[in-house]
Amino acid sequence: MAGGKFRGCYTVLITPFTEGGEAVDLKALERLVEFQIREGIRGLIPLGSTGEFLSVSPEERTAIVETVVKTAAGRVPVLIGTGAEDTREVVRTSKEAEALGADGVMIIPPFYSVPTEDELYVHYKKVADAIGIPIMVYNNPATANVDLTPKILARLATIESCLYVKESTLEVTRVRDIVDLCGDRMEVFAGVLGYESAWLGAIGWVAVCSNLAPKLSTEMFHAAAFDKDMDKALPLYRKLMPLLPFVGGPRYVSGTKAGFRLMGMPMGDPRPPRLPLPGADMAQLGAVLQHMGLLAEGARQAA
Repeated sequence: MAGGKFRGCYTVLITPFTEGGEAVDLKALERLVEFQIREGIRGLIPLGSTGEFLSVSPEERTAIVETVVKTAAGRVPVLIGTGAEDTREVVRTSKEAEALGADGVMIIPPFYSVPTEDELYVHYKKVADAIGIPIMVYNNPATANVDLTPKILARLATIESCLYVKESTLEVTRVRDIVDLCGDRMEVFAGVLGYESAWLGAIGWVAVCSNLAPKLSTEMFHAAAFDKDMDKALPLYRKLMPLLPFVGGPRYVSGTKAGFRLMGMPMGDPRPPRLPLPGADMAQLGAVLQHMGLLAEGARQAA
């Protein structure tokens, strides 16, 4: 594993597509990985929700994993999103990720069957028994239709390789309760509330905004989580805040891809049913990026 245990700000990567969305743009994906690492990101997670994992074919999935792992070349950890409805498919893609050199996998629960606590335990245990790399359990009840409460996570933490959780509710006290119940058996990555969670014991942040602003996102989280320096962290958070509405909620994919287009680093549009960011929102997003200095940064990176 690159750099020891997982910690710090990780980007849940978009998946670049060619214009029209016919194919994954692997060259753009390579450029995105290089941009992230050059700007100081601490880890990469392709094929999460932001990566439109349900909109790519098995062949495209394999190519994405190969490209990110090869381009990262051990400089930062790479975790692969391997969530699916069928436990057998999660085992298959998780084994493939390990075989292709990934450092870990991130697994959201089955998102249609609404599994019980016992079913969740069996699901994660079967995957853990099939692979030798760490699992980041992903709690996002808004999309998975099941809530991995701190009590359930404490049970999953008894599975040897379920070492991390991405906690994506808007209840910051969840971090406190997970730390209390799981101790050092399962460490917390924030999924949404990066700044807030840092003060309550999160050791990582799986961020969407860091696609566009990896340097700022990393500096903010590290100032809060590791330096415990509010005088430094809070101004960085306030600088980041205007971007967050564009990379959260229902437009998190379209807003991120629109941001790259405005920065001169085109990554294509989302695949249907997602639509590109409405034109009426583009000017506002452009103004946010301009104020943050990201338009100039994008021009520098694209040069």
